[in-house]
Amino acid sequence: MAAAPALLICASAQLEDGGLAYRFEIAQADGSRLPAFAIRYRGQVHGYLNRCCHIPIELDLQDGKLFDLSGHHLVCSMHGALYHPATGYCSWGPCRGQSLTALDVIEENGQVWLNVMPG
Repeated sequence: MAAAPALLICASAQLEDGGLAYRFEIAQADGSRLPAFAIRYRGQVHGYLNRCCHIPIELDLQDGKLFDLSGHHLVCSMHGALYHPATGYCSWGPCRGQSLTALDVIEENGQVWLNVMPG
């Protein structure tokens, strides 16, 4: 593995370009868990906390469907905010100009990992 320690998220094959997000949780020191997701966009894997910038709710309401029909934007299912999949930047909606919280994800040897080393 390129960086240790890392947490296995999923197999690379589970992320299709513009397809369903792979949902997972990140454990916090206080015992709470943060919802997160990994996606593939234009061949690259990206990870974000699953919280809209407008209201801190999960973007997809539990089903992993985050991409719009064009496959070029992530959409908040509650109010339609559009986020760029590669950057998390909101280009349309009530939180325009803000960005999703990006996660340090690594794709290596057919697996997708979350780098849990402090930055």
